[in-house]
Amino acid sequence: MSPTNQNAQPILTSIAAHLYVRDLQASTDFFTTKLGFTIDFVYGDPPFYSQVSRDNARLALRSMDEHFFVEDVREREGLLSASITLATADEIRQLFLAYQAAGVPIAQPLRNEPWGALTFTVEDPDGNLILFAGPAS
Repeated sequence: MSPTNQNAQPILTSIAAHLYVRDLQASTDFFTTKLGFTIDFVYGDPPFYSQVSRDNARLALRSMDEHFFVEDVREREGLLSASITLATADEIRQLFLAYQAAGVPIAQPLRNEPWGALTFTVEDPDGNLILFAGPAS
């Protein structure tokens, strides 16, 4: 390692949230047909794991036969499974309107947050809540 790189910090280049799903095919279809993601890979025989992406957002989908949250805690507490950011308020408004027109289940409509963000939340077929956020102006 050269002396100039000794103090260089590792750079994190991406993140993939992991969502637990009951039906991998149905979930993959939802993310591709409703939310505009593409399939990066599907793994297993039979398939139990996949990754979908859209631009720089990646979501790993893991099929589970068991309950992955106790009772109704996810709904009661509004637990998010993933947060995806957009660069501008216009982009988040455009995405919200596109998802609304596509019949995507909206768990929380477009709103301005006290901390200066414009957000909305969608719900996937397994109840995973996915927040989309951008600057309010």
